[in-house]
Amino acid sequence: MRASAAVATSRAGDGRTVVSRLASAPPLTLRQTGPHTVHLVSTAAGPLGGDLLALDLYVAPGTTLELGSVAATLVLPGPGESELLVTAHVGAGGTLRFAPEPTVLAAGCAHRLLVRLTLEDGASAFWREEIVFGRHGERSGRCRSRFDVTRDGLPLLRQEFTAGDPDLDSSPAVYGPARCVGTTFLTARAKEPAVAEGVAVLPLAGPGTLVSALAKDAVQLRSRLEWGERTAVADEPATGATPW
Repeated sequence: MRASAAVATSRAGDGRTVVSRLASAPPLTLRQTGPHTVHLVSTAAGPLGGDLLALDLYVAPGTTLELGSVAATLVLPGPGESELLVTAHVGAGGTLRFAPEPTVLAAGCAHRLLVRLTLEDGASAFWREEIVFGRHGERSGRCRSRFDVTRDGLPLLRQEFTAGDPDLDSSPAVYGPARCVGTTFLTARAKEPAVAEGVAVLPLAGPGTLVSALAKDAVQLRSRLEWGERTAVADEPATGATPW
């Protein structure tokens, strides 16, 4: 299956954000749920092995877009590797919040997740990704994830990782006993690095912060990421706190 979906905003004369474009194709079905809020609604199984899916986001200068999902995404096996390419552009002074529910890697799947985020001067972004290593009691499928952020034409973040390789996942230097991995990118910059059980907050060289976390389940992962997110935007970094 090949499918693409798109969201675009524009600025009304009174300064309000208007969702000016909403294009869907199963399984990428979009529904507007608020003045500047859109949710992904699953209308077909997938992605399945061999599916090529693309989601395009455009946030006009001075506008706001929040994008979430109503449920987790279950990546299923099939003939070949599935792919989801998310391309996002945030105009000057625009704000994007991307926080879907977790992606679950069913046993036997092979998936590639590509994110390309471009920020203009003064743009703000919050981008959370959560990946669960298989359904309850099953081994994880395989996922290769790539996240690229460019700001004002210059690279701000380049990150890539693989999950679902048994020889790597169980290593204490990679995931160890963890069953979930997650990251949050924020354009807010933490004053200094912070580390707690299963989570790290890393200020980037440019204007931004990367929060990375590992956990035994999706509930613990979300809690740890939220702790890191709060720490990144706090006036004083948290110390000695436990992100449960």
